[in-house]
Amino acid sequence: MHKLRDKTIFITGASRGIGREVALRCARDGARVVITGKTVSPHEKLPGTIHSVAAEVEQAGGQALALQLDVRDAEALQAAVAQAARHFGGIDVLFNNAGAISLTPTLETSVKRLDLMWGVNMRATFLASQACLPYLRQSSNPHILTMSPPLNLDADWFAPHVAYSISKYGMSLCTLGMAREFAGDGIAVNCLWPRTTIATAAVEFNFPDDILRASRKPAIVADAAHHIITRDSRNCSGHFFIDEEVLAAAGLTDFDQYAVTPGVPLHDDLFLD
Repeated sequence: MHKLRDKTIFITGASRGIGREVALRCARDGARVVITGKTVSPHEKLPGTIHSVAAEVEQAGGQALALQLDVRDAEALQAAVAQAARHFGGIDVLFNNAGAISLTPTLETSVKRLDLMWGVNMRATFLASQACLPYLRQSSNPHILTMSPPLNLDADWFAPHVAYSISKYGMSLCTLGMAREFAGDGIAVNCLWPRTTIATAAVEFNFPDDILRASRKPAIVADAAHHIITRDSRNCSGHFFIDEEVLAAAGLTDFDQYAVTPGVPLHDDLFLD
């Protein structure tokens, strides 16, 4: 059953990792996928470009529109959303996936890194949602899904990397507020967060190798995201979902398929007690 057939999914940060995996999962339903990101030509260290993902989306059965976008550029973001809506006739789902990370303590966090995290995390989530909302109001099952954590205010999650934590919680606060603000429009606004670290470039560059080996593949997040954005938007809003819990509730019991290294104890992600 192709629940997302002919639905338009706008994804930020879609050239690799979780964004790419969500794009491909939607494509298998026959969705129209808007792939945005900064990478348009191959990077020497990072695989994937918006164009390579667009080709994969079409190969998987979807329609693709690749748009180069720096989510910190508010005007470019507005223009990309408008172009996507013109191209595909509307927008049904926004997946706020773009993220910046620097797990640095206060005295070691530069202004440049602080501004990057604030701009890519909270600010872009707010502005992308703002740009998509007029189109989402026209959709029969509109969803905003944001890759950010449950609001756990234990100081232990702030002290080691306060700037990063604030920027991610800013994304989650957007969900908290917008879910209530747009409830009358029937627009679902939710967060999704992985129970374990996920094998992405961000984890590879910010964590030791043993944590990468103890991670899960991005497919688990994509499968969970698919379950969320295919639900009735009027009855599914304001939640802070954990990928494993979503899939377990849907009846999945075999999680080994997602392990990078089956048999190795998994490493819990940040912000989860």
